[in-house]
Order: sequence, then structure tokens, then C-alpha cells
Amino acid sequence: MIKFVDGLFLLETLHTTYAFSLNDFSYLEHLYYGEKILIKDHEALSQKSEFLPGNTIAYSQENPQVTLENLRLEWSGFGKGDLREAPIEIVFSDGTSTLDFIYESHSIQNGKNSYKGLPSSYGNEEQVSTLILTLKERYHAVYVQLFYHVYETSDVISRSVVVTNNEASEITLNKLMSYQLDLDHHNYKSIHFNGAWAREMSKVSQEIVSGSIVHGSISGVSSNRSNPFFMIASPHTSEDFGECYGFNLVYSGNHYSSVSVSSFYNLRIQQGIHPSNFMKVMKSKESFQSPEALMTYSNKGYNGLSHQMHHFIENHIIRGYWKKRERPILLNSWEAFYFDFNEKKLLNLAKKAKQIGVELFVLDDGWFGERNDDKRSLGDWYVNKKKLVNGLQGLCKKINDQGLDFGIWVEPEMVNENSDLYQQHPDWAIRIPNQNHSLGRNQMILDLTNHEVRRYIINMMVDLLDTCPITYVKWDMNRVFSDLYSPIKGKEQSGDFCHEYTLGLYHVLEVITEKFPKVLFESCASGGNRFDLGMLCYTPQIWASDNTDAISRLSIQEGYTYGYPTSCIGAHVSHCPNHQTLRQVPFNTRFNVAAFGILGYECNLLDYNSRTLEILKDQIDIYKKWKQVFQYGRFYRIENPMLRSGCSWMIVSPDKSKAIGGIFQKTLTPHLMNLKFYGRGLDYNETYNFYSLPLKHSIKVFGDLINARSPIHIKDGGLIQNLVDYFYAIDGEVEKYTLSGSQICRSGVFLKEAFVGLGYNENTRMFRDYDSRLYFMEKASKT
Repeated sequence: MIKFVDGLFLLETLHTTYAFSLNDFSYLEHLYYGEKILIKDHEALSQKSEFLPGNTIAYSQENPQVTLENLRLEWSGFGKGDLREAPIEIVFSDGTSTLDFIYESHSIQNGKNSYKGLPSSYGNEEQVSTLILTLKERYHAVYVQLFYHVYETSDVISRSVVVTNNEASEITLNKLMSYQLDLDHHNYKSIHFNGAWAREMSKVSQEIVSGSIVHGSISGVSSNRSNPFFMIASPHTSEDFGECYGFNLVYSGNHYSSVSVSSFYNLRIQQGIHPSNFMKVMKSKESFQSPEALMTYSNKGYNGLSHQMHHFIENHIIRGYWKKRERPILLNSWEAFYFDFNEKKLLNLAKKAKQIGVELFVLDDGWFGERNDDKRSLGDWYVNKKKLVNGLQGLCKKINDQGLDFGIWVEPEMVNENSDLYQQHPDWAIRIPNQNHSLGRNQMILDLTNHEVRRYIINMMVDLLDTCPITYVKWDMNRVFSDLYSPIKGKEQSGDFCHEYTLGLYHVLEVITEKFPKVLFESCASGGNRFDLGMLCYTPQIWASDNTDAISRLSIQEGYTYGYPTSCIGAHVSHCPNHQTLRQVPFNTRFNVAAFGILGYECNLLDYNSRTLEILKDQIDIYKKWKQVFQYGRFYRIENPMLRSGCSWMIVSPDKSKAIGGIFQKTLTPHLMNLKFYGRGLDYNETYNFYSLPLKHSIKVFGDLINARSPIHIKDGGLIQNLVDYFYAIDGEVEKYTLSGSQICRSGVFLKEAFVGLGYNENTRMFRDYDSRLYFMEKASKT
């Protein structure tokens, strides 16, 4: 809901209030953003100014006591005394750069229009209301429109900015943020999510003391180095208690966020397109729009904030056929064969996949051109008949005949120099003429600012998806940008190349996904190098990381859950030793981690014996039974004081009738046998059946300790041990209780005693390094 009364702009969601006012000299003064309040007199929320602070600039002769440097503002500029970082920078034709944006008009409407060329959130007139504020630069015919979209039930406000040049001459836009938020104190900590390839989304918390904390990407993509999602929080905020704010950007290119403390100890937060290497020359009557940004507030800790973001993404970002639809369990061929496969190998692998309950078979890299390694053939999207003698049509039909859907890997934005496409169109690749260019993964990027390149990619994808009934596409992108130059534009280069490329990508994706609305697209960029809301507008799920090691995935997937729902996080069970870390992790833990996402498998089933295949089949049966909860339940991160190394998660169905909890241990602490499971999100007044599933342990876990009980000596790793292990497994502990929701969530559930070297029976919890457990909760039937 949006109101304007007596100079007060009031934006209200279900649980939050955002307020600002129009002051006497036509600036918009920010007043409040936080827990929902009833405002009787907004003057009490306004800063008072009687005398000009020392060593500051008086805004005007009419207001000699006012300095912009000490005001909380909705929008500011450079050159009129506000010495904080400005959200906009413009150079006019006369060389001046001072900006003085004053209020001109506003309008309020129900609903929300889409953004031209940019993906954005959506909602009908009942779900979202819009405020548009028009500001004018006092001495130039340049206008800024501030857009506020209020999503009441999600407790999210989205924002964007449009700059319009009505001057007779050109202006140069050097910076444009999507919002500015000024808060009245800096007693917060900043939480960003940084990383690299194979270690995405590391949570980094920094106390905000002074100066600026800046994060962003200049890689051409949203990047695994610094995800666009970030938070600020009160010092003692935890998962379940305390105040926090969350921010994100609906954008897949270079981005920037800053959290800065002023000389008067208030806080300014900004986010938008990264100003580094950005310059937009705007002709007369031309407009430029920033990407949409999101903000949300919660006083229920990080879990509360996450739930608001998750609700918003599932209802107002992800769209089309796959919105809230259960995603298929897939097997991807990559870690099974890499480039070394043929039709027979693939069909044999697919047969095993069907036997264990997989629903979708995905053919990864290597099926086209002369693609026998990563040095050649990107861009040559014709079938390699040496590998697939019956083509994609023949393979797809045989896969379908086995009862599996068929999916395929592509990397349409890329080209190898050793390819037919590059030989025919070297000017389609991004590179600077007469200079040596740099490669990433032996490949170059196609110039999506070039309309011919866009048409080529669209036509290629249409031809491919018309070839056979492909139901899934993994859209990969395996390098970052360098040597920025568009051969087609030549000397007409502008400083907004990366932004224009991103717009070109969005155009391609929009055309293809509209033509094939039932194809499930999964974005991938060396894993999580482009995990952002812009891509989620077209691809309802994203491959979280190329690192499939379950222990690495604990922090990676948990990092994503702060800002993104499990329904969009691609997660696979893979072979051990893991291909990225060489770590050995139990099969049940590999599944237990991947189940809190979109489950897939990435391993060579042809190498597994019948017992292992049966384990995988049981895993898939469990996931299918609980798929709706795993994918669309409400996710909680649980702070467990008894778990010294690891993490605890829980996901609860929307009606609170079902839930799954997980405890994951990284390293064992000796001689600690006690552990509790703490739940979250259940109905306190309802009764639940709480249980675990039966477990079997290999006798090999005991090594030669087994000889303390065995009537005969069993050599560790010997023939007898292998024979006994083949025919016999040790029963593990089973938990089974009938409990109230409040008991599970508040007092917790004491689990069976852990093995600490003093004895073992079927009531002992074998909980070693990298072990985990799932616990299932179902509302008890009333008699």
C-alpha cells in the first residue's frame, strides 16, 4: 500500500513501513524503514537543523542552516555539499558535473509495468502497487524518475531509476545506482557472500565502523567472487532473532554495492551497475534505466529475512510453466564420461539411471563438432556422428523409449578459435583488433551486442530444440570477460559494453524461452558464476557450483539459502573420491546435502555394484516421496549449540504438516556422545511423528577394531573382511517418537548416544567425520 498525505510518502507491506517526506526545499528526506509502525506526526521522524555544522556547505542562501551532508535523502547528487558517495554522476556538455535534483511530481498506481529490455519482478494490481517520483535537475533539463514497487505480502520493496536527457545536447552518464537508502545510524554489521570457482557463497560478516565496505563484480557477469545479494544486521542478530535488511539486484552483469558511514555516523547503502568501465553517452530525448533492486526488512533474524526473499522469488521472479512445479531428478553424463562417450555408453548409463528411478537423462559437453576436449568446436552446433551415429534424434528416441526425458548441455555464448564458426566469423568474437587477446578455458566470448550474433544463437537453439523432444537445457558460460571491444561497433564504442552485452543475453533468452515455454532451462556459469535474479527470470534453476563435494556444498548451499529458495538451487550426488576435492564422503551424506535442492546425480552408474545401485534407488524413492517439501518448503538454518562442527537445516511444508530436518557433521569431536536435534517452523500445538529411516553400516568402518568381538581374526582390507562386508551389514540406530511441535522446536530431541570407542550396538549412533542424518516429521493422525 502506498499513501501520500501532507507531504508524507508512506509505503507499507504486511510487516514493514517505509516513509519519507518532501521538505521545504523540494528534497525527499528519508524518515524510516523497519518494523511496521503507526505514524501520527511525521515531523517527529525528521532531523532538526537550526545551525550549520562546522566545515560543511550550506545548501542554499534560503536555507543557510541546512547541509545535505547531514540529511537522510532518497536521492542525492554531487557538488551541493553532500560529501557522501552519490548514486548518480553526470557530465554535461559544458563540462560541469554538479547535480541538484529537486522534486517535480509523483504518481501512484496499482500493478507494475515490465522494464524495457531488462528482466524484472512481476505482479498483478492486487499484489503490487507503484510509486513514481519525478525529480528535475535544477539547472538542466535532465530528469530522474524513482520507481518504488511495493509487494505487500512478500514484505519486499523493489526499486529502479530512469534518467532522461531532455537537454538539446548530449550528456555523459558515468554512474547510476538503482537506489539509495540512508539510515540514521551505523550500528550494523555487513554480510556479503564472496568466493571463487568451486567455493561460492562464503558468508563474510564485517562490523561497519567507518569508511565504506564495497563489493561487486567487474567480470562481465554477476560472478562467484561476490554475489549481488547482501545483508546488513544489528550486532547480535541471529538466525531467529534480531533486525536485518536484505538487498539484491535483478541483474546478471557487473554490479556494485556500497555500505558507507558518513562523518555524522549515519549509513548510506547503494546498489546498481558497477561504475567501473561504465559510461553512457545519452543523446537528446534518450532515457536509461537501471536494473531493478530489491530490499526487505525483518525483525525475525536471518531466517525471517530469507523467508521473505524466498516468497518473493517464487511468486514474483520465477515465472511460466515451471513456476512452483516439481523439478525432475536428473542424471548428468559429465563426471561419468567427460568427453569420452558414444551412443552405446550413453544408453547403458541411461538404462541404469532408469533402474534407480531417475526421471531425466542429460547429455553434457562433447556431443557436437569435433569436441573431444575443451580446446575446439564451441560454436559448431552440429552433431558429432562419430559419437552419436544416429544423431540426437536417434539417441533421444532411444532414451525416451527407456522411459526417460532427454536434456542437453549447450554453451551458446562461446566460441573456440579452433572452430568453423570462428573461421567464418572472426569479427563475431569479443577482441580488440591488432592486439593479442586473452582466453578463458581456451575460449572466447561471442559479441551479443551484435544483432547478427543474437540471431545466430536464437536460430541455433530453435533448430536444436526442434530436432527432438528435449525437455531440459543446461545453459553454460565458462569464462569471464576480457579485451572488451565490439568489432561491429568499431570507433562508436561506448563505455557500456558489458551492460549492452547483458541486454543482448536477455533478448536471446526471452525469445527462446517464450518459444519453448515447457523446456526447463538451468543456468550454469562455471557453477555459480552467474547465480542471480536476472537469470532466474528466464531459467528457474541454477547450477550452484561445479564443486559437487558434499562437505564443500554445505557452506555453498547454505550461503545461497540466505537469499534464494531451495527450488532454484541445482545440487548433485557425485562419485568419491570427489573429482574436485578428492574427499571421501559417505553416500548418505552426499544425498542428504543434495536433497536440500534440485536433486541430480553425476556419476558413472556403470561402475557401481547392485548394492550401491540399491542405495541410490532408495535415496531417489525417499526424495520422490518428499520432493514437494524439499523443493517448496520453508527452509530454516538452525543454530545448534551441541553441534560443534557442521550445520543443521530444516524444511517445512507450507501447511506445516510435514518436515525434514538434517544434521551434518564436518569433523568429529572425540568423547562427545550427546547431540540434540532442534526443529523450526512446526505448529507448536500439533503432534508429530518424528522418525529416522533404517541405516546399515559396513563392518569396514571399524577396521581391525572388529577383532575385539570377532571369534576369528579379520584382517583390515583382507579377503575375509571383504566377504563378510558383502553379505553382512551392521544395523544402525533408528529414532522414533511422537512429539509436540513445541517439544521438537524448543526443547529439542536427544538423539541416540554416539559411538565414542567404548562399545557399539544397534542403538548407537555411528557419527564420524562427514556423517549426517535426516529426520522426518509428519503430523500425527487424530483419532
